[in-house]
Amino acid sequence: MEKPAFDHVRHWVFDLDNTLYPPAVRLFDQIEVRMTDFVMQALDVDRARADHLRLHYWRTYGTTLAGLMREHGVDPAPYLLEVHDISFDVLEPDPRLAALIAGLPGRKIVYTNGTAPYAAQVLKARGLEAAFDAIYGVEHADFAPKPERAAFERVFTRDGTDTARAAMFEDDARNLAAPHSMGMRTVHVAPLAEPADHIHHHTDDLTAFLARLT
Repeated sequence: MEKPAFDHVRHWVFDLDNTLYPPAVRLFDQIEVRMTDFVMQALDVDRARADHLRLHYWRTYGTTLAGLMREHGVDPAPYLLEVHDISFDVLEPDPRLAALIAGLPGRKIVYTNGTAPYAAQVLKARGLEAAFDAIYGVEHADFAPKPERAAFERVFTRDGTDTARAAMFEDDARNLAAPHSMGMRTVHVAPLAEPADHIHHHTDDLTAFLARLT
């Protein structure tokens, strides 16, 4: 059973995209299209090249933005405004999930490689905003992305997260390596498990998993 492994946890950290809403709604597809559009315009390349670079930078640096900043000196502010200007109509409120997160003992935060204002819109559409104590975006890590350990350290220092008493829920398995090394319980939230030493638990149903904890 998972519950005893979480009895010590008083700091609960949740990723946003494809973690706090079902991947099946494909919200992030809209962002990927806008990312490709931005790369086309910023680097003056065609769509095929821009789409390749978008994915290459994500795989290499953790986010497309990190690659654009490091290799092309792109200003993050216009990029982040542009790519997060999407419709949230595909999202539906989830009162059960909201109640389960609110019922967890201790402090609950969202930490995303997106921006905090974007995360706030997602949480509002999902009816989850009241369940969390704080929201942190890539801007709070000085635009360093997960999976970089320095990004986690900046956010956790800012929030006062006690990593020895914390858990991280995340859909991207590589983003759990640093939390694991910092002493956190790690939960991979994804349709398919990716066995790895830095992943303690896997679930394809966050609501069901949290129900077993509370």
